[in-house]
Amino acid sequence: MSADNKRVAIVGGGWAGCAAAVALLDAGCGVTLFEAARTLGGRARAIETNGRLLDNGQHIMLGAYADTLRLMRRVGVDPKQALLRLPLQMRYPAGADGMDFVAPRLPAPLHMLVALLRARGLDRADKLALARFTTTARWMGWQLHNDCSVAELLVRYDQTERLNRLMWRPLCLAALNTPPERASAQVFLAVLRDSLGAKRAASDMLIPRVLLDALFPQAARRYLESRGAAVHPGRRIDALGPDGGTWRVRAGADVQTFDAVVLAAPPWQAAALLRPLDGTAGIVSRLDALAYEPIATVYLQYAAGVRLPLPFCALTDAPHDNRWGQFVFDRGQLDPGQDGLLAVVISGADPAGDIGPETLAASVAAQLATAFGQPGLASPEWSRVITEKRATFACSPALDRPANATDLPGLALAGDYTACDYPATLEAAVRSGVAAAGVITGVGR
Repeated sequence: MSADNKRVAIVGGGWAGCAAAVALLDAGCGVTLFEAARTLGGRARAIETNGRLLDNGQHIMLGAYADTLRLMRRVGVDPKQALLRLPLQMRYPAGADGMDFVAPRLPAPLHMLVALLRARGLDRADKLALARFTTTARWMGWQLHNDCSVAELLVRYDQTERLNRLMWRPLCLAALNTPPERASAQVFLAVLRDSLGAKRAASDMLIPRVLLDALFPQAARRYLESRGAAVHPGRRIDALGPDGGTWRVRAGADVQTFDAVVLAAPPWQAAALLRPLDGTAGIVSRLDALAYEPIATVYLQYAAGVRLPLPFCALTDAPHDNRWGQFVFDRGQLDPGQDGLLAVVISGADPAGDIGPETLAASVAAQLATAFGQPGLASPEWSRVITEKRATFACSPALDRPANATDLPGLALAGDYTACDYPATLEAAVRSGVAAAGVITGVGR
């Protein structure tokens, strides 16, 4: 059957599911998208709180996120308007025990050399260690023969304590959402390849100016529906299974038949749907083996006009005290409608579960007041803590991630957890969705 005649169900309306739906529609398939929540976006969406919409997490993208940027344009989102593009950087508040590392807008690798020479807060030994690491990693093609932890990799290449604390640890947490002691060095190298080792534009940092819904999922829905696809938010799929040469998909009393299915639900939900089916034991075991890491985002609202020196800053945290944030974003510099709103990210931890959201918000506000030398930051007008308890999979060394293709004809998996060289990022989700669509249409075989 040609792609033009295939009727495909996409189960899950996160970024991977939306990407798969757009790719399948563009290939000529008939598309029906099911999402259990009332809105699309999955674990990267906006939620209503305190009478306003806030993202359920703060994201940074890279200029190397080619698939995400391409699909944004495809569904009518202009990345130049929706994203703030900044040069690769790791900047701490002035006067803090940190560093200031900014790549100038020069051709690669000159931009990295100049950034290293100009970097403040690093002494000669730190700079030599950083240069040695990146040079060796580039020579190795950013590949390891055998995966290990990020912490082991840093010891192997004699990285200094200060560089580990100010550069590698926060980068590892931001990119993999897994502490260096448990994080995959190979996946970390893939991220560094597309940041420290990439062309200047590819290494740029892209920060959403708009809510995550508007960045892609809402536009994807409009794109799909305007071209005849069916989008069903608030429709949870209870069961699915092969039926001859087709697939049955059940939502309550409603049963529909499709030629193929892209299962784009979170891995724990995908495992529950696949478990009753013959021939899925291998996939289910991989899904069941995945562990998860939380992310907490602390929103602090101040009076209009309260600004940080930069749109986002790294923060000096305490590795053994998860009440401190690693990065703070000034939402008012990204979106005038969020003037005075700061978002502080705590990766790889759910501190609110231990001490409660009010205590956590007060701790983070005090951290900001000290870091920026502004006592007023200790007293926000209101605060909100949003925690995604299973924000990402734990990106451990040599993790056996399932492929997009399965042994069941007409069934493909999509999600940021599927096999690729990236951690759980928006780009990994989009790439997986496009790859799953390729499996269904035959392009990915």
